[in-house]
Amino acid sequence: MSRRRHSDENDGGQAHKRRRTSEPIEIEDRLESLICRVGEKSTSSLESNLEGLAGVLEADLPNYKNKILRILCAVARLLPEKLTVYTTLVGLLNARNYNFGGEFVEAMIRQLKETLKNNLYNEAVYLVRFLSDLVNCHVIAAPSMVAMFENFVSVTQEEDVPQVRSDWFVYVVLSCLPWVGKELYEKKDVEMDRLLSQIEGYLKRRVKTHVSMLQVWTAEKPHPQEEYLDCLWAQIQKLKKDRWQERHILRPYIAFDSVLCEALQHNLPPFTPPGHMPDAQYPMPRVVFRMFDYTDAPEGPVMPGSHSVERFVIEENLHCIIKTHWKERKTCAAQLLSYPGKNKIPLNYHIVEVIFGELFQLPSPPHIDVMYTTLLIELCKLQPGSLPQVLAQATEMLYMRLDTMNTTCIDRLINWFSHHLSNFQFRWSWDDWADCLTVDLEKPKPKFVKEVLEKCMRLSYHQRIVDIVPPTFSALIPAEPIFTYKYADESASSLPGYAVSITVGNAIKNRASNEEILTILKEAPNPNQEDDDDEGESFNPLKIDVFLQTLLHLAAKSFSHSFSAFGKFHEILKTLAESDEGKLHTLKVIYEVWRNHPQMIAVLVDKMIRTQIVDCAAVANWLFSQDMAHEFTRLYIWEILHSTIRKMNKHVQKIQKELEEAKDKLEKQQHKRRDSGDDEDMDKNSEDEEGQLEEQIERLQEKVESAQSEQKNLFLVIFQRFIMLLTEHLVRCETGSVDISTPWYKNCIERLQQIFLMHHVTIQQYMGTLENLLFTAELDHHILAVYQQFCALQL
Repeated sequence: MSRRRHSDENDGGQAHKRRRTSEPIEIEDRLESLICRVGEKSTSSLESNLEGLAGVLEADLPNYKNKILRILCAVARLLPEKLTVYTTLVGLLNARNYNFGGEFVEAMIRQLKETLKNNLYNEAVYLVRFLSDLVNCHVIAAPSMVAMFENFVSVTQEEDVPQVRSDWFVYVVLSCLPWVGKELYEKKDVEMDRLLSQIEGYLKRRVKTHVSMLQVWTAEKPHPQEEYLDCLWAQIQKLKKDRWQERHILRPYIAFDSVLCEALQHNLPPFTPPGHMPDAQYPMPRVVFRMFDYTDAPEGPVMPGSHSVERFVIEENLHCIIKTHWKERKTCAAQLLSYPGKNKIPLNYHIVEVIFGELFQLPSPPHIDVMYTTLLIELCKLQPGSLPQVLAQATEMLYMRLDTMNTTCIDRLINWFSHHLSNFQFRWSWDDWADCLTVDLEKPKPKFVKEVLEKCMRLSYHQRIVDIVPPTFSALIPAEPIFTYKYADESASSLPGYAVSITVGNAIKNRASNEEILTILKEAPNPNQEDDDDEGESFNPLKIDVFLQTLLHLAAKSFSHSFSAFGKFHEILKTLAESDEGKLHTLKVIYEVWRNHPQMIAVLVDKMIRTQIVDCAAVANWLFSQDMAHEFTRLYIWEILHSTIRKMNKHVQKIQKELEEAKDKLEKQQHKRRDSGDDEDMDKNSEDEEGQLEEQIERLQEKVESAQSEQKNLFLVIFQRFIMLLTEHLVRCETGSVDISTPWYKNCIERLQQIFLMHHVTIQQYMGTLENLLFTAELDHHILAVYQQFCALQL
């Protein structure tokens, strides 16, 4: 949508001239405002507003036709929740001006081609749906719409194309049928039957290996988590059985039937789906999130069944409202609560289910996680009498189903719930969850409560958490986040590094130079040194231990103090952590001193990667090391790992971008030289510049290759460690004839899935290497299944 344009106030012209030139802009802005706001709350009826707007637009067509076309094409793409309002408007304009109707249809087809070319598949769905609804408004002839659908479904016959491509074209056709199925069946029943049987054949032969990787729950009860095309197909089948009668879509065009049926219709130009391109990014498959059914909303209107098309329409419209307004939480909440037809459905239940459905969507939610928290808080403020109760009921259900919930979704639930509680004085009926105290603390429920309290502490302070939680929960309350300094008092005087730690501490306080501190550290005895090793060259962990413990102890007051200490003694830390062993030991010491403060560990590790004291592979090796085995299932461990991978990915992207920019610059330079002709001086300068650029490109090429090699190595380290841990567990269980499905195993295998899902774009570049080196046919089928599910996502 175009933004409001203001006339230049400083153009030096006379006032009356300025006013005259800005008049068209004012009219264009007024037209945009009128079109965008139609269908919102108004004192007069929607029908009379549409009729009035159609009259205004018709009068402005001679002067502002292109602007009106542009605005209508934009709202079709960007405001899908008001689809039928705009199709009715176009229908009324077409009835009054046949040529304009034809131009609009052509503009929409041009826009559809453009969106498909630019991989904007979600917007393309809305454009096709808009075109299909124009059949109901007598703008487009039904046979040409059926022909377009047939071309879409013919994609399923293509060979050597990814399944996700065929899926998308089938989804587009099926998702239009709630709006236009009845009309098309009345006019072209034989063709429509043939179309649906082709779709049915395709759905039966689809590969669905990927489904289990995308499900929020592994259990099929109480609500099956169906693959999105299977669910939509069941809904369309039921709609067909009900003779295409649906009772939820707002259809303003019915009121204008006598006018619209007189209008001449347009045929869609033949539309051939663009061929498959290797760089095409089709939408990933999804699983439909189901949390409630009619039994959960006992009072008021009944919730439509999971296979009724009304459920699809309501959810689709709510998703569209969130997509349109997600940046403005207040507007978004108000729009959701003023959903048309809200009195016929249990709206609060639908809203909560849709929001959680988006939050838990795998591999990643459509919007940032914190948006959903703020949106739910806003909804609670607007509906204090009803929505908090539905949200509490939903939270209770999610807690009850934790045992079969995907670990990635549990992470998001922890982050949402702790953030939500922090906005409501951390009030919760904790005693209702006392059942988690009677089971193994490694099971999902106690782990969930422990992680929630840990996150709540980050958002307040330790004593507050102790005060709000019943004493019976003491086992799950996080430890007080205090520093553990092993050289703290005289009782530690027997420790090998005690004397050196006191000298180092005094040296830091007295602002000694780096060289002086390094000289003091040489006095630290080396536990790795053999008696006959005169050189003393072997790695000395005690140096790192003494220096880092002492430095962090002096800087333990806050994050800022610690950052400042790292900055000041960066050179010493780099020297001590030069070898791989040194990097690993540095991380080990960070954990030892701050083991009761996971947030501090995460922040300091992040800082050390940024300042290149440690590298990404060292962090991965440390997290999977035996020293950290007891923390392996803790949430903060995985936050550190994902943050490390993201840093590596950003580093590679940054250098790749610099390389692309240098190549573009060189290309422009060469064009410039060719265009300049025979100017010798210019030629000489250009050649010098080109020479410098070529050298720069060569250097950047090497940097990119080195960074990609580092990135590939990081993923190899991570997957190799996963395979080792899981294989050991599987062998141990097999030998002891024990069930493999322990809480640890579930967590570990789902963390492996999480790595694949969260970094799928990067991992795809290295699939050949992973297949040859790690995920080979000899690997245990439990582990290999995860890799095969991942591969199936992009098939």
